[in-house]
Amino acid sequence: MIVVNLDVMLAKRKMRVTELSEKVGISMTNLSLLKNGKVKGLRFETLDKICAALGCQPGDILVRTEDERDGEEQAP
Repeated sequence: MIVVNLDVMLAKRKMRVTELSEKVGISMTNLSLLKNGKVKGLRFETLDKICAALGCQPGDILVRTEDERDGEEQAP
């Protein structure tokens, strides 16, 4: 399972979602969905813009964790 730690990076940089939204050009709604882990995918271009605005690497925002579903067959 991939966990989005955008809220952690925002806190470390003392930045609000509104400021990131303005810097990156992504709606507050979409950033909030991403921050709360409610998205199914993320474009590399968007990830690049977020990382540039926060001065971080993709691995600072996205983390893979073990999930109880790991190892089970998943429906496509």
